[in-house]
Amino acid sequence: MSTRAIQTDRAPRPVASFSQAVQAGNLLQIAGQVGVDPATDALVGDTIEEQTRQTLDNLAAVLEAAGASLRDVIMVRVYLTDRAHFGRMNEIYSGYMAEPFPARTTVFVGLAEGMLVEIDALAVLGS
Repeated sequence: MSTRAIQTDRAPRPVASFSQAVQAGNLLQIAGQVGVDPATDALVGDTIEEQTRQTLDNLAAVLEAAGASLRDVIMVRVYLTDRAHFGRMNEIYSGYMAEPFPARTTVFVGLAEGMLVEIDALAVLGS
């Protein structure tokens, strides 16, 4: 099966050796997105709400570059640095996702300095 990398200037450029997303057949794996504004390469703020919005906007931009949308997402993994952020992240997340909601896993991790959330996703294209 052939694969192709997806790239857009509307999401932050990877800082290491990985693609923003990779398509294999009708599957699209989007790399972890964070609350970095692609226009400035800076974190958008220091609140979970600001960073969650930007993270989901970045995720949506990568999906759009592949010809997809958040409606095509079937699995989401959310990485949070603080358990106390879960409820506020979930409120923002719920405003972006529609029923039937994707499956989701949320884990608590350490991220780079200042980053509060990272989200990756798996989508099915042409669904």
